[in-house]
Amino acid sequence: MRTLLRRRQVVETLLEERKGLLVVAGLGSTAWDITAAGDAPLSFPLWGAMGNAAMIGLGLALAQPKRRVLVITGDGEMLMGLGSLATIGVRRPRNLSVVVVDNERYGETGMQATHTAAGVDLAKVALACGFRSARLLRKPGQLGSLRAAIHRAPGPHFAQVKVVAEKIPLVLPPRDGGILKSRFRKALLGETADLD
Repeated sequence: MRTLLRRRQVVETLLEERKGLLVVAGLGSTAWDITAAGDAPLSFPLWGAMGNAAMIGLGLALAQPKRRVLVITGDGEMLMGLGSLATIGVRRPRNLSVVVVDNERYGETGMQATHTAAGVDLAKVALACGFRSARLLRKPGQLGSLRAAIHRAPGPHFAQVKVVAEKIPLVLPPRDGGILKSRFRKALLGETADLD
């Protein structure tokens, strides 16, 4: 039997002592996971734009090369945006990490199985696309080295973290995209960011 982690514990571990880490979360469950770990101005949860979390993270990493950027998204969202892995692999931003919380389900539409349930290995796809490191994680003891890489090692890094397929209580971030954008810009660029 496979050992599976719990999604909220994974995200909480990765965001411990996050300091200035910039976090982009895919729509749905991963946005709720980062909010449950502590809503923060340097978090940018997506309410839509399925398939675009990794590309938003790439743009942020390229625009802010001195800042560490972490994308946390789900397997369904990552499957929709597979082309982004190739683009990241070609650009090779040293400050970007992409973590896929993989419950092998489309959680927002009824828990239908995704292709990862049939054996699609996203970590191997990322490695083939040119990521500096890509790994498939199943055990709690593996999260420490991933967290260290996110904060210190040259990237881009990719991790596919297998988690239990479960419905858990929602912890919703603010729903207004304008507010999320404004607070993120101000936290990143300063109080006068909206005046630019």
